[in-house]
Amino acid sequence: MVERRPITTFITHAVLLLGVLILAFPIWVTFVASTHAPSALASGVVPLWPGDLFLENYSLALGKGLAASGGVPVGRMLFNSLIMALAIAIGKIAISLIAAYAIVYFRFPFRMLCFWTIFVTLMLPVEVRILPTFEVVAQLGMLNSYVGLSVPLIASATATFLFRQFFLTVPDELAEAARIDGAGPLRFFRDILLPLSRTNIAALFVILFIYGWNQYLWPLLITTDESFYTIVMGIQRMVTVADAEPQWHLVMATAMLAMLPPVVVVVAMQRLFVKGLVETEK
Repeated sequence: MVERRPITTFITHAVLLLGVLILAFPIWVTFVASTHAPSALASGVVPLWPGDLFLENYSLALGKGLAASGGVPVGRMLFNSLIMALAIAIGKIAISLIAAYAIVYFRFPFRMLCFWTIFVTLMLPVEVRILPTFEVVAQLGMLNSYVGLSVPLIASATATFLFRQFFLTVPDELAEAARIDGAGPLRFFRDILLPLSRTNIAALFVILFIYGWNQYLWPLLITTDESFYTIVMGIQRMVTVADAEPQWHLVMATAMLAMLPPVVVVVAMQRLFVKGLVETEK
């Protein structure tokens, strides 16, 4: 048992507060910069207190779009990123659940070979197989589409491995009891395994949603239509403009808006996320 002393408590809280300040200060600077006029940022010295252009800057970024970002409103790019992130997260979890369930509870030839073949794909990230993947997507006519943005990134060896390891910890008596009660494979999967996997699903959903939200290279390759730009692509295009100064107040407003959906997901699922990572007894 750790003894609580006033000096230890003070040092602990001081370190935690310092860590929060270090992490939060860049976000605060970004927010402050998004509320000022371009002239306030042109000198290179960012103000430390908010300005009076909050509504104007954010409404301009959301509604009207910018020539520097291809003329696409930020609201449209946020929607594209949301569709892509949700499709990747839900698709990865759904496919991994079914694959892990088949590997653990069904006996078929080369069952373990299939599992290790899936697991070996961890050594082949998107960047390694990007050229053949792009060729397949192009031949299937999935360029400039939500299907092309999400489907090539759906398969997940990591999620399959994690669900397999969890299913192996489920007592065999549950499967036997379900079989005696007349439950078929689908009912056993739906009524028993899915509720037991709730915390694991929540933890993986948070991780995979942020993974899909932060994708940059793959959307950059397969989207030439401005209406399918994602928010990460939009920020990069706002910053890298030719023959003009970046409109930093709008870039910062876009960056703040881009942080909101991942933050909402993490906050909303925080309890299940932590429980899914640390829980050992199911």
